[in-house]
Amino acid sequence: MRRRIVLAILLAVAVTAAALGVPLAYTTARIVESTQRDSVATRAQQIATFIDEDVASNRPVDLDRARIVVPDDGLLTVLRPGKPPLHYGRPITEGRVVEEVPTAGDGTVRLEIPDGSMRAQQTQVLAIVGLLVVLSIGIGAVVATVTARRLVAPLTHVASRAAKLGAGDFRPDDRRYRVPELDMVAEALDDSGIALAQLVQRERQLVGDVSHQLRSRLTALQLRLEALTEHPDQETAEEARAAQSQADQLAAVLDDLLAAARAARAIGAKPVDLHEELERISGEWRELFRARGRSLRVRVAEGLMASATPGRLSEAVGVLLDNALRHGAGVVTVSARKGENEATAVIEVTDAGDGVPDELAAHVFERGVSGVGSTGVGLALARALVDADGGRLELSSKRPATFSVFLRIPRASDVRGVSWPTDPAPR
Repeated sequence: MRRRIVLAILLAVAVTAAALGVPLAYTTARIVESTQRDSVATRAQQIATFIDEDVASNRPVDLDRARIVVPDDGLLTVLRPGKPPLHYGRPITEGRVVEEVPTAGDGTVRLEIPDGSMRAQQTQVLAIVGLLVVLSIGIGAVVATVTARRLVAPLTHVASRAAKLGAGDFRPDDRRYRVPELDMVAEALDDSGIALAQLVQRERQLVGDVSHQLRSRLTALQLRLEALTEHPDQETAEEARAAQSQADQLAAVLDDLLAAARAARAIGAKPVDLHEELERISGEWRELFRARGRSLRVRVAEGLMASATPGRLSEAVGVLLDNALRHGAGVVTVSARKGENEATAVIEVTDAGDGVPDELAAHVFERGVSGVGSTGVGLALARALVDADGGRLELSSKRPATFSVFLRIPRASDVRGVSWPTDPAPR
């Protein structure tokens, strides 16, 4: 892309320089020649005036008076009817500039000078024009390089932003390029990121609601079928056991589908050391808390791992810290621990403020719902980012306000090169 822009601008500059330089060179060369001829013609006219005065006074033509007008390397020739020509100067064997002026009595004054000086001036003028053309092309090359860099760098960043968006990184990017069209694209990408984040959040809610309803109905069905397996009628009991087997298989398929959906959402996630990652994230926020007279503490056991995308995790925790900075009070604590089932890592962000009002708690993750001084987008985006990694973000306590991020602890199967045994028997 950069090479094409540079070549296109250079081609335009070269064509323009050629279109202007060739006529300019020709015109200046003609001007130099015309100036030289005018100078010779002026000298010849002065000599003709002297001769006309001699003829009018019936005096012999005296070329000594013209000596001061004739150049040192020039040749003066006076032609008169019926009289031999008069010469002054040295013969010129090379190229020359000749001008003739008529005199009284049908005579002619011819003045010749070598054209070497004129050709030298023309060469100098052509060299200057050529230098200007080369200089214009050089300036065009610099402008082309700067313009290409100014255009390609934003395009590269926009392409990278689009790739991150496609990979599930929905964080908005405040960078703008002072190019209206590219700024429109950047704003459209930010809007698309927020829209995709909401879509992921709605998808998660839909999957959760559907799975909850299916599990409830399946559980009720399994209980009824289990009771029918004890029916005194042998045929009825046998059919109930077959139906119960089918229901168990359906429940297993539902679990597999939900696990596959979670794995698909977290396809870009990788094992992350929460101690290092949360220390790094908190380090970026400590100065802001210190400026407000508040402190930020981190309590994470070393070696605790979680499956997450570092960029999404950083943005999600950053939103929670910003929320605590804006709406909370006192000391803010970021902690991480293993969940009750030992397969989940829980990150908690807690502050010592008044907590979340009861009327706001149920809607705190909805877009447009916020406290004073915020846009109502942050928590919704944070939940979508966590969802994109296959985790979930919840308000686990209203007083004190505690937000919890639940992430899967990576297993051996998440590491490349480690084989995981599979059951060869059909289900």
